[in-house]
Amino acid sequence: MPRHNVNDLLAFLAVARERSFTRAAAKLGVSQSALSHTVRGLEERLGLRLLTRTTRSVAPTEAGERLLRTVGPRFDEIDAELVALSELREKPAGTIRITTGEHAAEAILWPALATLLPHYPDIKVELITDYGLTDIVTERYDAGVRLGEQVAKDMVAVRIAPDMRMAVVGATAYFARRATPKRPQDLTVTTAINIRLPTYGGLYAWEFEKRGRELKVRVDGQLVFTTAP
Repeated sequence: MPRHNVNDLLAFLAVARERSFTRAAAKLGVSQSALSHTVRGLEERLGLRLLTRTTRSVAPTEAGERLLRTVGPRFDEIDAELVALSELREKPAGTIRITTGEHAAEAILWPALATLLPHYPDIKVELITDYGLTDIVTERYDAGVRLGEQVAKDMVAVRIAPDMRMAVVGATAYFARRATPKRPQDLTVTTAINIRLPTYGGLYAWEFEKRGRELKVRVDGQLVFTTAP
């Protein structure tokens, strides 16, 4: 439909509902003469009289009533939808997909979401926990939460937690039968629990650091997990 037809229909609807060119012109912010010319042009293109005009009143004809009854609600629906869309600017809504590890999900994300979501009922969050270092762009995630050293250099990253320090722990019963490791290298002869990182294609090497020097130790054991045990 040509744009001028839409504008002319809006002009007609305003006059038909207000039953006055004066009030309709004020509502639309145009002159009364311009509004009258617009409606007359619409009538000429349709070949129908839409309004009956007298010196005291304006009323729709039979054709005008039909047009008002059928077209009017359509424009009302459009206006209502535009208002609904504008409300999205005022309150967050939609689905957010986040890929993360288990520790971040439990220790950081879930406490934050438990506080956030009750205030924003139109937000839905999908948390996918894995250690695969998923490509968030390819897999259509909105965000990914990973340890700092696992973030690619070309990704935009924001710190959401303080530095995390890990420790090597073992059961008392286990060390009652074996010597306690004194150095990272001693772990190579222990029975450890391993974790397999899909992206790396192998078992995770335990990482240590002392005075700025890094050391990775590969341990052996009977159990391998793909998530944190």
